[in-house]
Amino acid sequence: MRELDSSVRSHYVYLRKMEKACPTPEPFRSRAGTVLFITGLFLLNFLARFILAPLMPFVLQEFSITHAQAGSLFLIISVGFAVAHFSSGFVSSRLSHRKVLILSGVAVGFSLLGLGIARSLLAVRLALVLLGLSAGLHIPSAFATITAMVQREDWGKAMGLHSSAPTLGLVIGPLLVAALGGLVSWRSLILFLGAFCLFAGMAFLFFGKGGDFPGDAPKPSLLNQIIRVPSFWFIILLFVMALGGSVGIFTILPLYLITEHGMDETLANTVLGLAQISGFLATFGGGWFADRAGPKQAMAVLLVAGGAANILLGILSDMWLLAALFIQPALVGSFFPGAFSALSRIVPTNLRSVVASVAIPAAFLMGVGLFPAIYGFLGQTRSFGLGLILAGCFMFFGPFFAFALKFVEHDQEGC
Repeated sequence: MRELDSSVRSHYVYLRKMEKACPTPEPFRSRAGTVLFITGLFLLNFLARFILAPLMPFVLQEFSITHAQAGSLFLIISVGFAVAHFSSGFVSSRLSHRKVLILSGVAVGFSLLGLGIARSLLAVRLALVLLGLSAGLHIPSAFATITAMVQREDWGKAMGLHSSAPTLGLVIGPLLVAALGGLVSWRSLILFLGAFCLFAGMAFLFFGKGGDFPGDAPKPSLLNQIIRVPSFWFIILLFVMALGGSVGIFTILPLYLITEHGMDETLANTVLGLAQISGFLATFGGGWFADRAGPKQAMAVLLVAGGAANILLGILSDMWLLAALFIQPALVGSFFPGAFSALSRIVPTNLRSVVASVAIPAAFLMGVGLFPAIYGFLGQTRSFGLGLILAGCFMFFGPFFAFALKFVEHDQEGC
């Protein structure tokens, strides 16, 4: 009986500590430093997963694989990412969101080191699965940490900063390969990035703040609440459209520019990296636009505009193609701040991390896994341009699902 009382008392103390650890939401300016640190981890996380896109011509040459096989490599990463993303609630419920962020950063670093020394296609695929598993832990814990720290009226700004990491990664990745591709091997670049990810993960261990509270495991009862909400399925479709029409397309753009438009590797990566700057800058405007116009209106407008830009990418050439390359990232990159804000408002506060751990991996698996595989197949059998056109047409359905979203009426801040 005493042991039972002691167990209950210990559990009560643990809950009280976790309750005290839950932060009081503050204005964005007060939490900008922590949000920026988490954004840095997300940047490295994203670079780790998509540095293969600008490196793909070198990987194709070394392993003698087809365009379809190249596209399938991103599907492999996405499968691991989706599994870890969905399971992240089990991990964060036993540790804390802060520890999960550290674990993800360190594990991504080790995965890249394994990829850098892989000497067979099978070893590359295994390393990519581990990379996806490691990277998939980040977003749910980052999402829960930021929305707990920052006041709801500033979520657009906070999510805009965090969402800038992928667009900045799309800038840095190609330019890094263009600058160093002729000086060092693709393996050296991978190893360097892996070491940097390890350093960043350890730095957050000593200097990072926030997230000192547990997550919610995706229990059957919680999942049942989520899947019965129509807006849950609508937001997944919206993310699939945006991811497939942005990051998914980015994975094959270097091959598209090289094989169908005759650019060499250095020029293609330089143009691609410079073009993505507009997407990085527009992400901050996307947060502002979502706060002013509302998430639904922002998503609807940006999906239609982004879809039109993708169609132009598929049919234009020469200088007109270059113009479309610079416009497209700005349109699709602006989508995500409003989308993440909407994702946090379709369910009550206690289900935020759970819905993120389910919706994002499902959308990611299709938009950044299945879509590149389809683009690669079309590039091998027909043309990459056809894939871009089809992706753009799919995005035109976005407004129907954006305006069908329903937000919870009495939204709350905090954990």
